[in-house]
Amino acid sequence: MPGARANLALFLCHLVAVGAQASQRPVDQCDADDCYVAAVYEHASVLSADPGVLVSRQQALELMSQNLDVYEQQVTAAAQKGAQIIVFPEDGIHGFNFTRTSIYPFLDFTPCPRSVRWNPCLEPHRFNDTEVLRRLSCMALRGDMFLVANLGTKEPCQRADPGCPRDGRYQFNTNVVFRADGTLVARYRKHNLYFEAAFDSPPQVDHVTFDTPFAGKFGVFTCFDILFREPGIRLLEASGVRHMVYPTAWMNQLPLLAAVQIQQGFAVALGINLLAANVHQPSLGMTGSGVHTPQRSFWYHDMDSPGGHLIVARIARDPVGIHGAEDTTAEPGPTHAEFLKLVTSAPFCEKDAQAVHCGGAPGQSTDDVPTFHATMMYDNFTLVPVRGREGQLRVCAPGLCCSLLYRRPHVSPELYALGVFDGLHTVHGTYYVQVCALVKCGGPGPDTCRQEVTQAEGLFDFHLWGNFTTSYVFPLFLTSGVTLGTPDQIGWEKGQYFMRKSGLSSGLVTAALYGRVYDRD
Repeated sequence: MPGARANLALFLCHLVAVGAQASQRPVDQCDADDCYVAAVYEHASVLSADPGVLVSRQQALELMSQNLDVYEQQVTAAAQKGAQIIVFPEDGIHGFNFTRTSIYPFLDFTPCPRSVRWNPCLEPHRFNDTEVLRRLSCMALRGDMFLVANLGTKEPCQRADPGCPRDGRYQFNTNVVFRADGTLVARYRKHNLYFEAAFDSPPQVDHVTFDTPFAGKFGVFTCFDILFREPGIRLLEASGVRHMVYPTAWMNQLPLLAAVQIQQGFAVALGINLLAANVHQPSLGMTGSGVHTPQRSFWYHDMDSPGGHLIVARIARDPVGIHGAEDTTAEPGPTHAEFLKLVTSAPFCEKDAQAVHCGGAPGQSTDDVPTFHATMMYDNFTLVPVRGREGQLRVCAPGLCCSLLYRRPHVSPELYALGVFDGLHTVHGTYYVQVCALVKCGGPGPDTCRQEVTQAEGLFDFHLWGNFTTSYVFPLFLTSGVTLGTPDQIGWEKGQYFMRKSGLSSGLVTAALYGRVYDRD
């Protein structure tokens, strides 16, 4: 098939050329008036020796003060670098693994800023049990910056309230936001709890925003919330928010849900700036923070260092989306539809790759491809192996087909596979996902594709796409060492979502399109 092989070579040349054009584009270029300086701190918390044991309020304050001392140091360091806002992680002040009873001494009372105007630093005795809020307020005031932190809070409730717990109080996992003058301006109570027996979900979902003089309106959410429509997606759709603050205590789970991976995918897919602060507890798989824009990420992931890390970055006040099909700044090149036309007219077979379908057209049946199954992320994926230096693959689930065109400079002994999953995820949370994923397996056998992998050698130029039925698709891209990659181009075209990359300098761990079908949860 010399004509087909020539056409495929032409396609692959287009793939490389488009990648070269895209990678030369300027990112996040802005002058002082168009940018702001954001900081996030990944905090190695001082933890309670036995969080299940009830202690006094004074003992709880003494432990929390150790963490707040570190926060003060980081506010000072961030202020010296010109930061206008700083975000601290979820559970960073009090820790985790408490019972409902044992966490009680660690809880502050936090009035609703919508109904009460209060500056805890300047009015320290207005409310009882607000010692943590006072210190945070004073940090914001002394640092002259907006400050976002997470703490446990309590609110009394009446027996007449049908949702009121038996002990007569709500306990919430709460983010608070202080203005640069120390005034409490926002309070968000976490909606989607993740095995948090110490806390309640609020009776109604909080949709919380706050205004800043340097970048306009910000939205607020926490950790596990990022996988759900409420409140984050709803905020973005209803409030015109372009910036989100995101305290988290995220345990990395490869190949699809490393902390920095989902953070970047969220910012890129939704065209926003995301300020994400994670706790730093490598023994629990917790690390990964960043200041993420649609085009660039300033991030940190370190499973070896015992200490925290401050990230300070200058980013655009008006985030610009990454190189999608609608992007007009790139040099002219083939659209996604033109790639598909090339593929349709150029079927390809690799002699030593039984997984490559020789029928050619993306819409044609691929029943003869030898698929296999592996449980990744607790979901039963259908996969096909990636063989040879170049080729075309397609694998389908009942409601989703994933396609891949690829070229690599050399074939490593590592096994890579293209996988698809379309269904309800039911472990550690229930939510419906559609996923197309090119992943490195843990070893040479298909059964190793379920393993978590952090190192890789395989270099790819690839074009990955799927016919998703949801508009919420998050591009996930990791290279060796849990290093964030940046696609050359992503976007929607002809009812398909695609991601394209060429010129990798580090081995590919994961290139995936992670779709959330909120209406089917």
